[in-house]
Amino acid sequence: MTMEIERTEEEEEAVVVVTPGEELGRSSSLIPGKGSYLAPHNRTVYASITGRRTLIQPSPDSPDQRPIVEVTGHKAHGAVPEPGSIILARVTKVMPKVASADIMCVGTKSVREKFTGVIRQQDVRETEIDKVNMHLSFRPGDIVKAQVLSLGDARAYYLSTAKNELGVVSAESISGATMVPLSWTEMQCSVTGQIEQRKVAKVGG
Repeated sequence: MTMEIERTEEEEEAVVVVTPGEELGRSSSLIPGKGSYLAPHNRTVYASITGRRTLIQPSPDSPDQRPIVEVTGHKAHGAVPEPGSIILARVTKVMPKVASADIMCVGTKSVREKFTGVIRQQDVRETEIDKVNMHLSFRPGDIVKAQVLSLGDARAYYLSTAKNELGVVSAESISGATMVPLSWTEMQCSVTGQIEQRKVAKVGG
């Protein structure tokens, strides 16, 4: 009984809250576990979610004596974006080379923490990448269906809409009405009939 209490106190002392993109240590001394990932370019382990950092010590007979670092969400677990995930995000800002968005859902599950995504110019579509105009592809407030490429450097996930079925799925026109998709590149205001350009997600087969 005494040993259990002592171990619990030690674990409580080791509790550190970290946020996505925060450095946890070098891969030479840590093995990335749940809630963390290894960046190959600098062999550094980073947190991928907000939560408590914990170290799991290896068994004495383990050939690898590096501890495993895990990040456990301090809230009830919502969905967490991972490379390859299909997500829904709301565009918050559009710049010449990149659009920022707040991730709302991973698959069909809503997220409970704030995850930011960015769509870079080269990840908007598959063809004629150099001709992509970010301001004609997305507008703030658009709901975008995208695929997670990776966790980028600025604590934001890199997102891609470079597939036919990815892109804007819901948008409001300048006048505030719902937009209806016309083609891959155009949506029409359901009230005024005005046409605006977007990188539209293909609906159906």
